[in-house]
Amino acid sequence: MALSLNHMIPVSVKNGYDINCEGKPLSEVLALVPPTHVALLPERIPYIKPRLLVKTGGRVKTGTPLVEDKRNPDIQFMSPGSGIIESIDFGPRRVIKKIVVKCDNEESRERFDSHSEQDIQNIPAKRLVRAIMKGGLWALMRQLPFRDIADPEHVPPAIFVRLENSEPFHPEPDMYLDGRADLFQYGMNVLHRLADRVFVYAGSHSHADSKTFQENVTHCVKGKYPADDPGVFLYHIKKGSDENQSWYINGQDVLLVAALLKNGTYPVERMVTVAGSMASRGLHLKTRMGVPVSHLVPGSSETDKSRYIAGGLLHGYAVDPDSYLGFYETSITVIPKGNEKEFFGFARPGINKPSYSKTFLSVFNNRPLIMDSNMHGEERACINCGTCTTVCPVEILPQFTIKAILADELEDALAHGVLDCVECGLCSYVCPSKIEICDILKTFRQNYYKETCESHTIII
Repeated sequence: MALSLNHMIPVSVKNGYDINCEGKPLSEVLALVPPTHVALLPERIPYIKPRLLVKTGGRVKTGTPLVEDKRNPDIQFMSPGSGIIESIDFGPRRVIKKIVVKCDNEESRERFDSHSEQDIQNIPAKRLVRAIMKGGLWALMRQLPFRDIADPEHVPPAIFVRLENSEPFHPEPDMYLDGRADLFQYGMNVLHRLADRVFVYAGSHSHADSKTFQENVTHCVKGKYPADDPGVFLYHIKKGSDENQSWYINGQDVLLVAALLKNGTYPVERMVTVAGSMASRGLHLKTRMGVPVSHLVPGSSETDKSRYIAGGLLHGYAVDPDSYLGFYETSITVIPKGNEKEFFGFARPGINKPSYSKTFLSVFNNRPLIMDSNMHGEERACINCGTCTTVCPVEILPQFTIKAILADELEDALAHGVLDCVECGLCSYVCPSKIEICDILKTFRQNYYKETCESHTIII
């Protein structure tokens, strides 16, 4: 049962770090005109083994299956638009990079079964799961600790609903929930049918004064980034290892699942933020799945001095202006590439240089600072300074964990808690030796999962 605001359970996260980056989006929403092209990016969906279901030149509707996961063919990914398959781009080893759809003027949609609110209360959980899978949105449900698509045959110990993301810069819940409280409540009713325990959490700075928050928020998370990450939330509330395979879903995705089941059509509406110091104006944009980056950031080109990052400053990945937004991404961050050489940079006090280190005077500068993509140095040997440990939200001692990984000491890496890693990127950001600690941890976790899941011997 959901708790009232006065009875929200506080969850305090000690470690973490907030990056004070310039370019926060404004609290206003701009509706964009429909794009002429949309795309699905299978290579950006972790772990899946996509099997192509369409051909170039074929006609599709919004909601037509484009690819299916070979591991479970019932898990499909749908077309985010109606029109003609203009191109299918392959990478090395025939990896499907993107499927581009040239949109029609009038959008036609595939039809699925719709369900009233009364139906949701009575329909068996397995039928709900099949309905979400048939509608192409099951992949929005992720399973910890590896964040793969949730196992539809598994009954989770709990489902976590993350309303916001403290990583710069993501849509605010007040923006995407505005006027959609009833739809969100419908989605919550669906989740309560899938698991006995559903936890909804928000940050302490959320404007939790709406009816939607009042009825559903169970926990208030206090702490610096990434305190609101589902893995961090699990780490601080779990009472046993049986909870490690809990599911999670983002608040905006709850709306998509609700719209699918309620209306019987594949929903593509997305609230996306475009922000950062190189963005002409930080905004919340009302657009759709698979939208081109150039549609979100007009005037962008590969020759400018900006770096475009999809999915978050630390969690995300670099994209070209001619690319598209992935299935999970809801933000584009635009920052300088930082290729320019800094004259006498070693001698400057760094009053405007973002850094975790107290070496620079920026430690006394509380204003938002310009973040760029420059490493500002090269990788060196680990000096066991412990800086990564001071920010790790799940306290896994990253410097010792990566040494165990590099030495092929599997048991030591597991003992240090590598499976608790939430891949937040802070360890890499604060490392004075410029070691890509997060990449080492992430690669190990992915390889471990791929090797063990095939034999069903995952040790958690």
